Amino acid sequence: MSLTRRRALQALSALPAAGLIGGLARPARAAEFSLKYGNNLPLTHPLNIRAQEAADRVAKESNGRVEIAIFPNNQLGGDTDMLAQVRSGALNFFTPSALVVATLVPVAAINAVGFAFADYDQVWKAMDGPLGAHVRAAMAKVGLHTFEKMWDNGFRQITSGAKPIESAKDMDGLKIRVPVSPLSISMFKALSSSPTSLQFSEVYSSLQTRIVDAQENPLPIIQVAKLYEVQKYCAISNHIWDGFWFIANARAFNALPADLRTIVSNAINDAGLKQREDIRAFNATVQTDLQSKGMNFTRPAPDTFRAKLRDGGFYGEWKGRFGDETWALLEGAVGKLA
Repeated sequence: MSLTRRRALQALSALPAAGLIGGLARPARAAEFSLKYGNNLPLTHPLNIRAQEAADRVAKESNGRVEIAIFPNNQLGGDTDMLAQVRSGALNFFTPSALVVATLVPVAAINAVGFAFADYDQVWKAMDGPLGAHVRAAMAKVGLHTFEKMWDNGFRQITSGAKPIESAKDMDGLKIRVPVSPLSISMFKALSSSPTSLQFSEVYSSLQTRIVDAQENPLPIIQVAKLYEVQKYCAISNHIWDGFWFIANARAFNALPADLRTIVSNAINDAGLKQREDIRAFNATVQTDLQSKGMNFTRPAPDTFRAKLRDGGFYGEWKGRFGDETWALLEGAVGKLA
């Protein structure tokens, strides 16, 4: 079931204050296996709503043998901390962005190649298919068990203050804030923009004072941070798609009896599929809300962007970095890039 508009707005309004909320309630009776799951999102986000459903299902189907306690909103530390905790076994489950995992397993960043995915059909063809299996195999080599179904974090969009973005030509000389990510910086340089890496806490003031003219983020972030107050235009560019891998400490997960591993896997994968639909509905709601606040939307075709990235050597460079095998799996889902 998709989030209703009301639940979506509740989720958004809860984002800034979510750190005050404790972990989700645990089952009252003692379990044979008590597992901990940490993430960086508020309790009311679709990811945590569906994770709680999965935890409830696991408790029921295992007859109380397995308990999953959820710790949202960075309660157990930042992304790097939680990734280290999963590897050490101090934490059982974590849902990092693919870009976070890429700090440990570089091939995990393959889904963030600029303008690779035209739509969600291509995303899920790749990540539920051979490309996703390839990334999971690489993660297994560093002690991470990765569940088959990736959870959605959404496409990133470009906002600007001075002019709308309608084609790659409009990116020329654009001073744009990007996260500290080599892939993002490389992409915007290839588009002839002037990317600047800033902490997210600096984005609003930097846009307001025109230190930068533009930024890029998923629509819910644009809304929550009130960037519509300092940005007039939003291009539905879908230039990068990112998702959450649901990972586990492999030793701990494999120590569970086989029947319990099946119960946990089925619950988490099924919940992930539902969360994908939630995010799709969520984004549509957010766009409508941003339009009501005066933000103007364009939907530029990706062709001019891809052509410029190809001519600028972006795809060739990153094909070399990721390797021929990984790149071929990506192109098998999205078509020829380099």
